[in-house]
Amino acid sequence: MKKLNEILGTEFPIIQGGMANIATGEFAAACSNAGALGMIATGGWDADRLRKEIRRARELTEKPFGVNLMLMSPYAADIAQVILDEGVKVVTTGAGNPGQYVPAWKAAGIKVIPVVAAAVLAKRLSRYGVDAFIAEGTESGGHVGEMTTMALVPQVIDAVDVPVVAAGGIADGRQMAAALALGACGVQVGTCLLASHECPIHENYKQAVLKAKDSDTTVTGRSVGGPVRVLKNKMAREYLALEKRGATLEELETVTLGGLRRAVLEGDVEHGSVMMGQVAGLLQELKPLRQIFEELYNGGKAALEQVSQKWR
Repeated sequence: MKKLNEILGTEFPIIQGGMANIATGEFAAACSNAGALGMIATGGWDADRLRKEIRRARELTEKPFGVNLMLMSPYAADIAQVILDEGVKVVTTGAGNPGQYVPAWKAAGIKVIPVVAAAVLAKRLSRYGVDAFIAEGTESGGHVGEMTTMALVPQVIDAVDVPVVAAGGIADGRQMAAALALGACGVQVGTCLLASHECPIHENYKQAVLKAKDSDTTVTGRSVGGPVRVLKNKMAREYLALEKRGATLEELETVTLGGLRRAVLEGDVEHGSVMMGQVAGLLQELKPLRQIFEELYNGGKAALEQVSQKWR
């Protein structure tokens, strides 16, 4: 089976994760220029905003990049059309079934790679003729499922006949090697990119990532079917307390409304939604994107070689 970089035309077998309010055209271009596949994350943007970000990315890179579409977006249909109009080469999807858009995307030669949190969903989506899957474990930051990456990835691989990318809990070469050992063709990363010089989040957010320990994240939103992994802060504790009391969705939304923007743009790491994965505890310093990708790739190769020698 081909490596992810051979499928995508990138230097490294690495995809930059969809990071709403963070992964702008500029950041996606920076990731692509550093050797990975940069992704523009649409989040709650409308079609016009996405069009501007795609064109901005094209101004900044000649390397491949893609778009991440959150299917729960009220603008999903319009965004799907912009992806076609602008000649985007790769699409990743999350939070829903992309089936209605896949035929047109495939007819246009677009590579379609849904993010899945369960093998059963991957099997269901296989009938649409997608090019690969991203199997994302619950260790990841932001919207999560319940299965861990270690359990999820091999089960998705066994369930489908296309390449599978591993995501969730990957921030250094040892974890990349583990993903490849499970049978993944490459990895998607997000949390480790928060600790990059180029990442456009507020400095307070970056420092919160660097200060985080292994158990400093929690999952909110399970009671309403929308689990999200975030930093344990005042907002998260208030939200969890409301969930425990059986609060309504409307009551819960008063706590989180605008929370991600507060964290990303204003640097409010106490009352904002500071999304990060469990690997934040591994991150100790800010680095250039290029260094992060090189260390993942070269560290992964070195770790696989060490394991091979131990088991000979």
